[in-house]
Amino acid sequence: MRIVVNTPAGNIGRVVVERLLEAKHDVVVISRHPEKVAALTSNGATLVRGSIDEDAIVDRALDGADALFWLTPIAFEPADYMAWAKDIAHRAASAARRRGVGRAVVISSIGAQHDSGVGPISCNPVIEKAFATAVPNVTFLRPGSFMENLLQHVGTIARGGTMYTRYPTSRKIPWIATRDIAASAFRALTDERGPGSRMLELQGPEDLDQLQVASIVSEGIRRPVAAVEVTEEQAKQGMVGVGMPSVFADLLLEMYAGLASGRMQRTQARSAATSTPTTLLTFARQVLKPAVDAALAQ
Repeated sequence: MRIVVNTPAGNIGRVVVERLLEAKHDVVVISRHPEKVAALTSNGATLVRGSIDEDAIVDRALDGADALFWLTPIAFEPADYMAWAKDIAHRAASAARRRGVGRAVVISSIGAQHDSGVGPISCNPVIEKAFATAVPNVTFLRPGSFMENLLQHVGTIARGGTMYTRYPTSRKIPWIATRDIAASAFRALTDERGPGSRMLELQGPEDLDQLQVASIVSEGIRRPVAAVEVTEEQAKQGMVGVGMPSVFADLLLEMYAGLASGRMQRTQARSAATSTPTTLLTFARQVLKPAVDAALAQ
């Protein structure tokens, strides 16, 4: 199969490409930065150099493609992220239809049943509809909170054993490793199921609140870690302080409010199909601990 991946430098897209190349598929990657995908192209991926918001680039990449992996990236450059995200998805879906692409896997999110009140996730209903109407066989994967998001706390963990969070410390949410999302995407891209739209929520191995997360992280990195819930204003100051545009920080605060209110509830029961294997303890030992150790060594 000839499969196009639109975010090959990301945590999910990179693993999808690696899995596809190992399985001897013909893989096309779209990237503005060849150096970021050099390991993939050296292993056989074909690079179409350019941006996913350039119609000619996406159209060229989809020439002769059987399938498309689509993930709408987080981007701070657009003045209106929500409008931009919906627009590029519409244009990519239209290009897929023109090129006769028969299959797509689209990364969405738990909470995507709502088109408002869940921050950047609110754009996903429009994105899902665009691909559902353009591609005969499409799978929407709606994962929970990425374990990799915990890497943003490496500095404060190393300095003071603290994770400052806007997630409500008492509300349980599903946590998932991005490598498990990539594995699900690989299976959906390469299975033999026939036409139709399907949605699968990816819920990790268990739901955890922030206090449980801190306890597991403590065990995994062998250092005490506490979770401290910050105010909305403190959270915004922190996000803007590291260079995030104020308007995007507001979107994330809306998402956190959606978590607190329960608006971002999953819609599928936990099952063998929705659960994934990587535990937070495994992630903490394999990913967080080396990052914290490196920070401590500086």
